[in-house]
Amino acid sequence: MSRAGGVLSVALMMAAGLAGSVACAAPAPVPYDWSNVRIGGGGFTPGIVFSTVEPGLAYLRSDMGGAYRWDARAKRWAPLQDGVSEGSYMGVESLAVDPVDAGTVYLAAGMAAGMPAAIFRSTDYGAHWQVTPVPFAMGGNEDGRGLGERLAIDPFNHARLLFGSRHRGLWRSEDAGAHWRQVSTFPLAGLGLPTGHRQTHGGLSFVVFDPARKGRIFVGNADPGTQHLFLSQDGGATWRAVPGGPPADLLAAKAALGRDGMLTITLNDGIGPNGIRRGAVWQLDTAAMRWREVTPLRGADAPQGGYMGVAVSTTDPMMIAVSTVDRGDPVDTVWLSRDGGAHWDELWRRSVRDVSSSPFLDFNGKANFGHWIAGLAIDPFDPGHAAYVTGATVYGTQALDKPGEMPWRPWTQGIEQTAVITLISPTGGAHLISGFGDIGGFRHDDLAVSPPRMHLQPFLTNTNTLDYAGRSPAIMVRSGNTHTLKVPDTSLAWSADGGASWEALHLPRCTPHADGSPCPEETGDAAITASADGGAFVAETDKPLLSRDHGVSWTAISGLPRTRVTADKADARRFYALDFTKGRMLRSDDGGASFHPVMGKGLPQDLTAARSTNREDPAPLLAEPDRAGALWLALDGDLWRSTDFGESWRRSGQAIRVERFGLGKGTDAETPALYALGSVRGTRGLWRSLDGGGAWARINDDEHQWGLRIRMVSGDPRLFGRVYVATDGRGLIFGDPAKGT
Repeated sequence: MSRAGGVLSVALMMAAGLAGSVACAAPAPVPYDWSNVRIGGGGFTPGIVFSTVEPGLAYLRSDMGGAYRWDARAKRWAPLQDGVSEGSYMGVESLAVDPVDAGTVYLAAGMAAGMPAAIFRSTDYGAHWQVTPVPFAMGGNEDGRGLGERLAIDPFNHARLLFGSRHRGLWRSEDAGAHWRQVSTFPLAGLGLPTGHRQTHGGLSFVVFDPARKGRIFVGNADPGTQHLFLSQDGGATWRAVPGGPPADLLAAKAALGRDGMLTITLNDGIGPNGIRRGAVWQLDTAAMRWREVTPLRGADAPQGGYMGVAVSTTDPMMIAVSTVDRGDPVDTVWLSRDGGAHWDELWRRSVRDVSSSPFLDFNGKANFGHWIAGLAIDPFDPGHAAYVTGATVYGTQALDKPGEMPWRPWTQGIEQTAVITLISPTGGAHLISGFGDIGGFRHDDLAVSPPRMHLQPFLTNTNTLDYAGRSPAIMVRSGNTHTLKVPDTSLAWSADGGASWEALHLPRCTPHADGSPCPEETGDAAITASADGGAFVAETDKPLLSRDHGVSWTAISGLPRTRVTADKADARRFYALDFTKGRMLRSDDGGASFHPVMGKGLPQDLTAARSTNREDPAPLLAEPDRAGALWLALDGDLWRSTDFGESWRRSGQAIRVERFGLGKGTDAETPALYALGSVRGTRGLWRSLDGGGAWARINDDEHQWGLRIRMVSGDPRLFGRVYVATDGRGLIFGDPAKGT
């Protein structure tokens, strides 16, 4: 754990001549200790690079959770961008490790075409960064994020960098990334920014400097065209296309240059990570400028899928590895050649995977070799040490150069690259139950240990909502979806043992929509809520349904449109909802059978600001865990509170502009602790209030921001000061007041 920053004292403010403003100043920050809840991997890390000058040094880039450095002494990965407040910079497009100075590393950071992009430079292994915003867009979380590396350092002048952009051609810096200009002599100027939603270009996919020949540079092209590879012999002053070689309809993905001068390139018919149907591996003899194909499996009988990762051993250039991508039958794999690509060994067939450190990777079966294997690397100081990335984790082995069974283990200590959608901290049982994207979610009995399994039966790749019964917290409900348009069986489930096991909930067949679109429960768009005693479930379908027998039977609810429902945590008779069509508050006093309008005195007439059609958004209305009728509502940045079952409301928290909020154990029984992602006096961060929203103290600091990509924040109803933070890319984080405060 690390301690938050220092406290701004009143004495210091007075010394600065600000004594007159102390009374209206924000409260002093509250130092917090922050840690990740351990999952161990869990997300896509498209690139891994070893240092060629310092043994035991490696870097990893992720598509939405920033970059990591392997700390050989501590034997764990250290996150390098937790102090970043710009969310776009958490998507790392490329990284480059200096070939001369071991402590210097660069990141090309930018999530998508319409978002900010920058080059990060560090001379102390990523502990501190110099950040240069750049005019060329990146796509660290877009299609094509497995290509690369696009950013490269000239080994003969390590202040000179080249970057192959997606949309605007080749760029150059002569001052270690501080300033950039477009290389006007490069033949491809780029296709320009895309105009369609979620569209992108592959652009210039890799830049490789030849460390054995000054001035020689290779650049790959992943845009449609007949030219795959470009060459400069004079440091980038002039360029020409390398003729011949791979078929014109394949796009260059990645490349690795051996010390024997052989450049090995992977190519595909798409930029990935999805949608690739065909690929190849080619080599260019850079001395003779001759091509040859070395694809492991080729011809009409080759399985569908392509090739992405490529690595060449520094000690033995005849030792080459490539990885497949989108090969679903039988599975993605790594191929290894010991004779320069003449013959290949398919490693998954003789590999075993020990996932005991991250047991969820078994996915209710046995962990397969992987998918989306975009990143692949061989340690330049140890040819037996290699790593590859998948869409769910990073695997490493110490036996790449050995015959026989090859063991692989998750190389994930410190990596928490996941998107957390939702969470609950119930009044009993485990203190934390989570809902993740892609890996479902977990019951966390020990925050320092990877959970034994995901939420299963049904297995839904995304968990969108979670709820628990306030007086019977062992009873829980969840909704979720898979990565297909429709959920194959059901999108709803309930648990009788606090999330340790789950049972599917099946609803009556829905009435088909006139436009042919699926019903919300068929896609995971229907949330579900449990009453305080766990005896009633409300399913938020087109026409909301109620069950009083844990899903055996369902009846229609009267007076309730389709909307998000909140259960009172102490009174089993009460449920609450917002009717956006008529701008009013609704309440049920009969356990969910019917809803009726309540006065809602004090609330604005227009409640539509609280409406959301995103199934992953948290509910705007929360009930206090231990007081009947006590409610909190987030509305257009403001907080409102009711203590009389929604009949009357008063605005609270005028000092903060709220984006997300949650409740936790307070200092007295009448007022819960409030935790919020929001802005106070222009500072965006995480805040806590102990007086019902009157005064807010910042609890995170400039070193703990995680891109401020935060989907949910919640306190713990049993532990004062404990807060849980669901980040979109840096996993699940919890904080406690720093010791001694």
